[in-house]
Amino acid sequence: MLALLLAEGPLSRVELARRTGLSSTAVTKAARPLLDDGYLHELPPERTAPGAGRPVNPLAVTADREFFAGVKISADALYGAVCDLRAGMRATAGRPLGDDRGPAAVGALLHELVDELLDKRPEFRDRTRHLGIAVSGDVDRTAGRVRYSVLPGWRDVPLAETTARATGLSVVVENDVKALTAAEHWFGEGIGAEYFALVTIGAGIGSGLVVNGRLIAGAYGVAGEMGHIAIDPAGPRCHCGQVGCVEAIASTGAVLAAVRTGTGRQDLDFDAAVRLAREGDPVARPVFARAGRAIGTGIAILVNLLGPERVVVTGEGLETYDLFGEHIKDAYAAHCFKAAARCPLTLRPLPWEEWARGAAVLGIEALFP
Repeated sequence: MLALLLAEGPLSRVELARRTGLSSTAVTKAARPLLDDGYLHELPPERTAPGAGRPVNPLAVTADREFFAGVKISADALYGAVCDLRAGMRATAGRPLGDDRGPAAVGALLHELVDELLDKRPEFRDRTRHLGIAVSGDVDRTAGRVRYSVLPGWRDVPLAETTARATGLSVVVENDVKALTAAEHWFGEGIGAEYFALVTIGAGIGSGLVVNGRLIAGAYGVAGEMGHIAIDPAGPRCHCGQVGCVEAIASTGAVLAAVRTGTGRQDLDFDAAVRLAREGDPVARPVFARAGRAIGTGIAILVNLLGPERVVVTGEGLETYDLFGEHIKDAYAAHCFKAAARCPLTLRPLPWEEWARGAAVLGIEALFP
């Protein structure tokens, strides 16, 4: 009931009974301790319709009853946020990473960042019990370990344990795309969707999947790794060891490498490669087109297998969507099976702070084991 109110409240007791299948008496009984503990409050009475009988008092979540910290670990910085119980961002902060990207050095910076965030307001320190950490790669959420992350270059790091010991908070560690997917499903474009997918494009290509209303990790914790679907047997080798992965073709690093090779200009950075493509360069433009086709094919495979109601596409790669957007759409339409092509693709640019918000949502999820 609380989960429903978080995502879709305020709702009347009658509506809660209808949506949950509980009796009105059961809803009232379940709401009482949440009201007493301050997690819920009653709104002023309102009539459900003109001429209706006794007014109802909708139940709403008390957003500032508890706060949640979240940190996103990127390739070169930490992004942090404090969110309320409805995932509203109340404070943000960041830290650039130093030359040392090892777990100990990053962990010390993370501790400093969390302290800065919680010290911004007295109630943050008093009412924050949960910290979520989002990092790219293969993450064992149950064990709280980063098994493999290419961006900081980590293997088998017990991040939850060491961070909990340093901060005194309950810590959840999750793959960053899965964390962002959870936030979008609970509080964004995916509200109310039983089947939902989010795809990120940029330095990596990732995806998160919601099935039967729940974010799925799969038996081994890596469900939804769209970036490592191999679509071209003759394609470039991926850092994961496979050949022709979507990520090996369409990530920003892969695109830059292909443009450098094709032009013979090893001095190019990604912004220069983008400029060449926008100017119509005969080498750069086809590289971006190929990236778009790879992404569209990967999304189509996800949609064919999962059948989501909607797919959100986000990530820093949207800044160059003009160069490959049409190729994504064309490949998506070409590879979707029949009615699956009706699933809409929604573009949603999200700043880095939203990734930290996704990490904070991990803490909110922890209220619902």
